[in-house]
Amino acid sequence: MNRIATSFCALALTLAAAALAQQVETTVDRSVDFSKYKTFTIEIATPWGNPIGEKHLLEELTAAFTAKGWQNTKDSPDVHILVHGATKEKQQLSTFYTGGYGGGYYRGWGWGGVGSSTTTVSEYTEGTLVVDIFDAATKTLVWRGVAQDELKAKQAKREKQASKAISKLLRDFPPKQTAGK
Repeated sequence: MNRIATSFCALALTLAAAALAQQVETTVDRSVDFSKYKTFTIEIATPWGNPIGEKHLLEELTAAFTAKGWQNTKDSPDVHILVHGATKEKQQLSTFYTGGYGGGYYRGWGWGGVGSSTTTVSEYTEGTLVVDIFDAATKTLVWRGVAQDELKAKQAKREKQASKAISKLLRDFPPKQTAGK
């Protein structure tokens, strides 16, 4: 029974980690009428040291904003979109417990009996993507999207992560103006 409970806990923790894996949040100036914006420029403002990945991300974002009805232009755009990226090496400790007698006091061993544990350290890279949209006329920030996730090792999987992050960031874009403003 103890092994079943341990397996269930491990599964629950794995599912919880998967659910929290990609964190995405947006912040918007609700007083801004986004329907007035039709054109944009986009550029990498803070590179993260992967020119191929940066180029791919710019292409993905350009396609996403174009699909929302905006046009990419270099001549007098309505908004400037600046993309920032960062990576950070992190560590995760995972401990797995085995054995034991299921709790209680047993022959002098105290609560839980004899068992063992194994702790492993895994290193991973966490990536953060920030997309800022500035009104070109007023030079004020009107929208910010932030996506954060553990980066996959393979390029194809990282590109899929980027596509998923962009879809999540722009799911409710353009935002609706708050009534009465």
